[in-house]
Amino acid sequence: MDKIPMTAEGYSALESELKHCQQIERPRIIQQITDARTHGDLSENAEYHAAKESQSLNEGRIAELEDKLARAEVIDVSKLSGDTITFGATVTLVDEDTDKKAVWQIVGEPEADAKKGKISITSPLARALVGKKKGAQVEVVTPGGAKAYEVMKVEWK
Repeated sequence: MDKIPMTAEGYSALESELKHCQQIERPRIIQQITDARTHGDLSENAEYHAAKESQSLNEGRIAELEDKLARAEVIDVSKLSGDTITFGATVTLVDEDTDKKAVWQIVGEPEADAKKGKISITSPLARALVGKKKGAQVEVVTPGGAKAYEVMKVEWK
């Protein structure tokens, strides 16, 4: 059973989603099933089948969240330091073709969200960055072709 690295913030986000699925969604779906049963014949009852489908999806998500939380290895980023990029580092990159700056934090898979500037430790960019230092040139093969970046800053937030 492999450990899943994640930040404390990512762990608490998964915990709150699990709590929501168990304490809010589960009772709401059970109520929908109960209400649908009162409408008679279950074989032709679309509301009942939709509620059962929702229940199946919710229970599957609960099992998935419980598994991730059980295998979580919480890493306290605030206690990390140094100038070598590892898990938890916030890295400022400059695209060598367009001179555009990008800031990424390397986090665990469950908490990765590109819109929030968080990339998974297993992503091609993160794998290329790990072990590098400020000033390093990094080339990453992306679906859109090869990209070259320069590491401008390595921070621990």
